[in-house]
Amino acid sequence: MREVQNDVLVNMREILVDWLVEVAEEYRLVSDTLYLTVSYIDRFLSSQALSRNNLQLLGVSCMLIASKYEEISPPNVESFCHITDNSCTKDQVLDMEKQVLKSLNYEMGAPTTINFLRILLKAAQENCESSDLQFEFLSCYLAELSLLEYGCMRFLPSMIAASAVFLSSFTIQPQMHPWSTALQRHSGYRPFDLKECVLAIHDIQLNRQGSSSRAVRDKYTQHKFKHVATLSPPSEVPVRYFAAINELCSVRFSRMR
Repeated sequence: MREVQNDVLVNMREILVDWLVEVAEEYRLVSDTLYLTVSYIDRFLSSQALSRNNLQLLGVSCMLIASKYEEISPPNVESFCHITDNSCTKDQVLDMEKQVLKSLNYEMGAPTTINFLRILLKAAQENCESSDLQFEFLSCYLAELSLLEYGCMRFLPSMIAASAVFLSSFTIQPQMHPWSTALQRHSGYRPFDLKECVLAIHDIQLNRQGSSSRAVRDKYTQHKFKHVATLSPPSEVPVRYFAAINELCSVRFSRMR
């Protein structure tokens, strides 16, 4: 993005994604739609120069495409124009939609973090009689926080998902090893493979950069998400948690209650 964009700055991308989280909540879109939207935005910005004046237009156009791909009853073009206070017209959105699709080469089904996260959440709780909603919501919260951070683009979606699960476990039970052989088997990642990504998301969780973006945090402060955004992990992740694991130190997530 930095190599291509002369007018759009990294902080502008963060503001856009933060706003799109609110839009997704307003229209009750599934998580897959939000993740695909951000994926489309980043793919477009990595290849096509854009004026900052058209950034919101790009955002709603990408969400329109993602909605058509993921939603049973997607919002129409007029709804996305309305959410911009009609600063974007129907013709503008449709024209940008064409530009985005062409930029994507019509390849719209790229895997995103949420796809991998569902697999790992199931693996993490495979020995549980019932799901741990706090653990699930916290993992989703951490994964969504990563959408705001341009620096997280250097990590694969599968690694972000694994790191979110790792950090969720650490936040809830910091005295227990946050990784397991089951998670290692399903993800293909060893603890030390995740270190850089875990620490990056940990910094975002603690808001060490002083970000003013609130949409994701406000969303997961709600009762329906068990207020997981209010949970705070220890300020440091012990180095020993990134060491290799074996069967003896495997975590049983069924104990996480």
